[in-house]
Amino acid sequence: MNAPFAPEIAILHDELRGWRHHLHAYPETAFEEVETSRFIVERLKSFGITEIHAGIAKTGVVAVIPGQQPGPWVGLRADIDALDISEDNDVPHRSCIPGKMHACGHDGHITMLLGAAKQLAARRDFAGTVALIFQPAEENEGGGRVMVEEGLFERFPIASVFGLHNRLDLPEGHFAIKAGPLMAAYDIFEITLDGLGVHAGQPHLGHDVVVAAGKLIGALQTIVSRNVNPLHPAVLSITQVHAGHTWNVIPQQAVLRGTVRSFDSEAQDIIQRRIEKVSADVASAFDLEAQVRYERRYPPMVNAEAPTRIAIAAATALVGAERVNLNPAQTMGAEDFAFMAKQRPGAYILLGAGKGKGAPHNARYDFNDNILTTGVAYWVELVYQVLGRTD
Repeated sequence: MNAPFAPEIAILHDELRGWRHHLHAYPETAFEEVETSRFIVERLKSFGITEIHAGIAKTGVVAVIPGQQPGPWVGLRADIDALDISEDNDVPHRSCIPGKMHACGHDGHITMLLGAAKQLAARRDFAGTVALIFQPAEENEGGGRVMVEEGLFERFPIASVFGLHNRLDLPEGHFAIKAGPLMAAYDIFEITLDGLGVHAGQPHLGHDVVVAAGKLIGALQTIVSRNVNPLHPAVLSITQVHAGHTWNVIPQQAVLRGTVRSFDSEAQDIIQRRIEKVSADVASAFDLEAQVRYERRYPPMVNAEAPTRIAIAAATALVGAERVNLNPAQTMGAEDFAFMAKQRPGAYILLGAGKGKGAPHNARYDFNDNILTTGVAYWVELVYQVLGRTD
């Protein structure tokens, strides 16, 4: 990091922590981030940023910071939504909203981008324009896709776009990034089995969806292992099973839901076809009807070569090459930043949070405040790497 900025960012820590704790205490989930967006807009205005666009993808916000000289546009994106999880932490800033919490660190992501906004708005010593993208509904609902569909890149002529996520399996303050596929495509499926419900003491008079569901679960697990090239990573997981309401009735219907993760469209095609075929065949064997709903939610998250090099340069300037992992393992987690990276050259970097409290998507997770200033410094350095400095 350039020396003049290090002290200015370091002294922000207490303010950043206050913002993060407030956001953690008042979590909001997909497309309901009304108060979160209001908080973001209020902070942006206090920094002297005058061009602020709210209401994109319902609760998304885009703020524009022009530099001292003209040049290209760069987009910096943070996700802002929480999860439907009841918090199990005993901390002063624990969630005040029953059944909802920031269990993935998006409160920290918002805070880091706000900190960068404060620094960039104060200096503006770059040649170009920075677009700060506060995106709703990353968890499951594809807020990134909605922002793109609502004309994000038509309204704001962003040439390259960058994202960041905290990562607990990286040492605190380290970074990891590489070009190419980094995170998997995210698909969901729902299989509905319709049979003939009867008294549980007379199963021979009905068509049992529960037994069929059990057979189907086992059969579905053979799809990846026996149909997808083993050199192409893929996962099929059943995550929900719903059937019946009482002890003495074989139910009329069973519903199975799950997710598929993969890195290429060929694997997606194979898995979808096999889910449909296996479901129909198992249902037929038990004299049932099967309906399959399959949705391709998020594409793979693929880092482009040029912006990845820029992100590496920024991270290296900040923490040194020895703290930047250039070959992180691919993950079956998904990211709707992928929709933005499909439209413009993009790079998504991982920032190490170390062994913190809990794990992502766990009721005892809490973001590591120690890395807030690191994230701010990365965003600022990245802007200089992309747009250069004017002084």
